[in-house]
Amino acid sequence: MPAFTLHPFRPRLIDAVADYSARRLAADVGAGLTVGIVALPLAMAFAIASGLPPETGLFTAIIAGFLISALGGSQVQIGGPAGAFIVIVYGIVERHGVGGLIVSTLMAGVLMFLMGLFRLGALVRYVPVPVIIGFTNGIAVLIALSQVRDFLGLATPKLPADFFSLLGVLGAHLHTVNLAAVAVAAGSLAIVVLWPKSYAMPTGPIGLLARLQRLVAHLPGTVVALVAATLAARLLALPVETIGSRFGGIPQSLPGLALPALDWATAKLLFMPALTIALLGAIESLLCARVADNMTPFRRHDPNQELMAQGVANVVAPMFGGMPATGTIARTVTNLRAGATSPVAGIVHALTLLAVMLVAAPLALHIPLAALAGILMFVAWNMGEWREFARLRRFSWNYRTILVGTFVLTVVFDLTVAVEVGLVLACVFFIVRMGQLFRVQPAPAAQAAALPSGVQVFELYGALFFGAVGKIEALGEQVPDGTRAVVLEMHRLISLDTSGIEALEQLHRALARREIALVLANVNEQPLSLIRRSGFESQLGAENIVPTVEAAFDETGRERT
Repeated sequence: MPAFTLHPFRPRLIDAVADYSARRLAADVGAGLTVGIVALPLAMAFAIASGLPPETGLFTAIIAGFLISALGGSQVQIGGPAGAFIVIVYGIVERHGVGGLIVSTLMAGVLMFLMGLFRLGALVRYVPVPVIIGFTNGIAVLIALSQVRDFLGLATPKLPADFFSLLGVLGAHLHTVNLAAVAVAAGSLAIVVLWPKSYAMPTGPIGLLARLQRLVAHLPGTVVALVAATLAARLLALPVETIGSRFGGIPQSLPGLALPALDWATAKLLFMPALTIALLGAIESLLCARVADNMTPFRRHDPNQELMAQGVANVVAPMFGGMPATGTIARTVTNLRAGATSPVAGIVHALTLLAVMLVAAPLALHIPLAALAGILMFVAWNMGEWREFARLRRFSWNYRTILVGTFVLTVVFDLTVAVEVGLVLACVFFIVRMGQLFRVQPAPAAQAAALPSGVQVFELYGALFFGAVGKIEALGEQVPDGTRAVVLEMHRLISLDTSGIEALEQLHRALARREIALVLANVNEQPLSLIRRSGFESQLGAENIVPTVEAAFDETGRERT
């Protein structure tokens, strides 16, 4: 067996720029500028929705976005704060404060780096699809609920993280609806929904109308909505809450390095939140990278290198006032549509955000929070896979139970509980299903007619593991009196575990007490290897493991005579 080796640290950027050209640089710079503009309102909105000041999202998009692109294993993935983290971050901040979030994010970064270093990136793709859809839709619902206050302009205290308490607070303050805030939020949402989404334009000679269409399509709908809402609020003097009125503004520089206080007691307390951030970040980033792979002709991403880059980003970003970061599907798709060819585009996106923050931070004071709420409502809608609920009737009861159960638990309890229960349910249903697929059946009638007197042949199908051993344990009682030998034809037995070996040993002992021989015929490589390594071959006798059923007849025939 080859020795286990750690995954080498080699960012995709090194290979991507090996044959770089001025044309590719121009394409990457254009894509990076476009994504940077798109990321600006989203970064602030995600931070505010998470219970943090808007600059936290900007710091994360700049620092983590730069590191993920520079060190990652994907050609075009864009990293930064993501909507999937809103519910998790809000709960951590409410229970443990901003200091607890910093420590949790740092610990999550270490876990993600170790996952990549020890080559665990491929394991993320084994998370069942209904679990992913269930918690993604649940997070989308919670994001939408968290924006109801700003969307309606409700005069409420700080919203609780608990689902039922949240509903209670919102319901108790519905009488404080601000119609101006509703108009701003609804208008922003309408602009984002109706604005052109594609950068694919006709090639060849084009007229003035097509040029204008191209120009309009290159303006992100989120930025158009943000600018329009801000101008409307200022010019019409609308009584709506803004970033300035709630947070006091955005700094025009990056914060200094600040190491969090970390001790063993704090680490133990925050381990589960850190594990949740690490697993969610790993799933989100690798799913995003797979989506990008399917949309480009570039070499497929390296999941382990991507996890190591995500780990570094989530260790460094919180030291500069950042929040958790991961790969983001919307910004990555925007990057691709804008013509990105390498991780340079992601680096330019981070530098664009830095330049905007340094120059235009004072303008953010006037952005209405209702406009950000409208944008996040659109993000929540796009995040969910709502068609899966309509398609549930097409799938099995197991699939429906896992998806709906994970969705409900995510909304009502939290993501950690939902994923744990979802994975347990998926494992249980898989075990039950595999146990049902395993069969023990008598030999066909034609073969049974040719058997020597006193010989019973049973064919095994599937995998004999701990979930299916009951069918072997019951076999001894099915053998009629007068039987001299039982032959198990194992050509279609594809897998055997130690519980299966124990069941075969018990069957052997039960038959031996009745002076009935047990013979194994046509055993495949994996079951035969375990039979030998476990010592069952010596108990059974090597002569009772034969290549064919006919050879078993010869053996039992000699015994009979």
